[in-house]
Amino acid sequence: MTYLDETADAIRACVPDGVDVPPDARDLFLAYAVLLRAKGSAVTASDVHDAWVAWMLTRDGEHPALQPFEQLADDVRALDEPFLQAIRAVAGAR
Repeated sequence: MTYLDETADAIRACVPDGVDVPPDARDLFLAYAVLLRAKGSAVTASDVHDAWVAWMLTRDGEHPALQPFEQLADDVRALDEPFLQAIRAVAGAR
């Protein structure tokens, strides 16, 4: 297991129960780990969304949320919040 795997696992563990996390999201959490290392607690919801878009492009290139964060409806933007908070929690613990 690498340092990125460990960070990805820590982020995933901080996502609150009840938040929909796809079972095949390993690569997504690795991207979140890179965000943490690059930006630490300064990571933004837009950054989280960009990582999700890159991951989603490998799964569903027609997903309606494949657009810039700023163009999303507020309810769709809110879906990134638990992941943002998880990344920030792990960044603050390091």
